[in-house]
Amino acid sequence: MIAIVDYGMGNLRSVEKAIARARVATVVTSDPAKILGARGVVLPGVGAFGACMENLESRGLASTMREAVSSGKPFLGICLGLQLLFEESEEFGPIRGLGILPGKVVRFGGSSFEGLKIPQMGWNNLRIRRGVAELEGIGDDPFVYFVHSYYVVPSDPDLTVASTEYGVEFAAAIAWKNVFACQFHPEKSQAIGLRILENFVGRVNAS
Repeated sequence: MIAIVDYGMGNLRSVEKAIARARVATVVTSDPAKILGARGVVLPGVGAFGACMENLESRGLASTMREAVSSGKPFLGICLGLQLLFEESEEFGPIRGLGILPGKVVRFGGSSFEGLKIPQMGWNNLRIRRGVAELEGIGDDPFVYFVHSYYVVPSDPDLTVASTEYGVEFAAAIAWKNVFACQFHPEKSQAIGLRILENFVGRVNAS
């Protein structure tokens, strides 16, 4: 069973349907007991960083996310679910995040972005920096789908396993111990995204 965390925001159903294609049981839930009892956890997210953190805190899920990660079970963060793992975001802030990983979330801006539309919305290619289970079989220059105005700046550059460029080069995916998280939306990234989700499910089944 994979638990998809419901904290009142996010593209839950599309994530659920995409993961279900890998023939694994899923549950969309805000129940800490169900989340901690699952073999794998997915933290999706769409919306404002502060509102999402507020919802996680008010539902008792912030501590649950930290406990789920520390338990060692496979953990997948998607889009805002990646950003929430870090220490803080400058979106209407600074606002504190879950603090699981060192680093911050910053907004696209400055002379490097002249002529570029913000948010970044559409397809962009990944530069694979380091092989991890979730990225197996996706090729050397895969295209995936992004929708975001903010991006993470990890304090430890070794956390970044794939990057992309939009004005600046930034972390498109990170990996740390049992955690894999991506700024792009695998559930919207067609065959490449489904392969990433299948790889995650494979790691859950093997755990």
